[in-house]
Amino acid sequence: MPQVIPATDHRFIWSGAISTDVKEGTVMPWRISYQEKTLFDENLVMRAAMPAGVRLSFRSNTTSISGQCDAFKDRSNIDIVVNGKLADSTETDNKTSFHFDNLGSEMKDIELWMPQFGEIRFSSLSFDDNAETLKPSESSTKKWITYGSSITQCRTADSPTKTWPAIVARSRGYDFTCLGFGGQCHIDPMVARLIRDREADLISLCLGINIHSGSLNQRTFRPGILGFVQIVREKHPTTPITLISPIFSPDREDTPNVVGFTLKQMRVEVKKAARTLQEYGDKNIHYINGLDVFDSENAHLLPDNLHPNNEGYGIMADNLLRLLPNV
Repeated sequence: MPQVIPATDHRFIWSGAISTDVKEGTVMPWRISYQEKTLFDENLVMRAAMPAGVRLSFRSNTTSISGQCDAFKDRSNIDIVVNGKLADSTETDNKTSFHFDNLGSEMKDIELWMPQFGEIRFSSLSFDDNAETLKPSESSTKKWITYGSSITQCRTADSPTKTWPAIVARSRGYDFTCLGFGGQCHIDPMVARLIRDREADLISLCLGINIHSGSLNQRTFRPGILGFVQIVREKHPTTPITLISPIFSPDREDTPNVVGFTLKQMRVEVKKAARTLQEYGDKNIHYINGLDVFDSENAHLLPDNLHPNNEGYGIMADNLLRLLPNV
């Protein structure tokens, strides 16, 4: 008989989650404090309920794993990483269970990478009947927080380990928290407070593409960035913070939005914000031009002229591995 362990078991660690909603023996990971969700815009709350970048971590010598969860339509895959290497990926769209086998009988570090799109609530995991399960190995890896839009949440990546933040984090060995909220990166003060209050060795902020919808204009965008960073600085006075301007988007480069703002102008404002902070005395502010991350030569990898496909996210990761400060 399989050994069934409830999702609430203390040996399971939800890495990359801000909070976990435990209800009737089940666990739902969140990317905000779900107890404070009424303080966030309801559209952001919908995205924060999706566990992009969250990993369920533990050690076990089981040769197979089955998971029991709720059904959710249009949900991304779950990946399994064993001793740091991707072992398998499985679909979860509208399914209430998943299964991985042929994992080997040795004791190993296991991470179940949660879907980057779609909510998930776990009830239990099932292991071999004689398997031993332990808390994950203690780690002293650097902690990275990255904030952004759907281009950071990466719905169109093939699976959760194929998003650009995941590729960067795995390549550098970072313990990362993904605050990519599709359509909802509007430099909300509540998100600044969230980042402020979380441990971090590196912070990156990908700013502009959602704001191009018209939520801020040329008068308010740069002051909004400055205020956001200053809130974060209240508890991270010297942590490296990188401001990243928007990647290439052909429909938005020169065409003014509803408040007369183009994407080219937004890049200028993000760069000015970084320079202002540097001149104010902040020696740990960095700027990355989004066109150095993903430019017009890669436009064929934007199926909707906005979101990169899986190959495009790989290009973003390669460039950001070169451009982001290495802590």
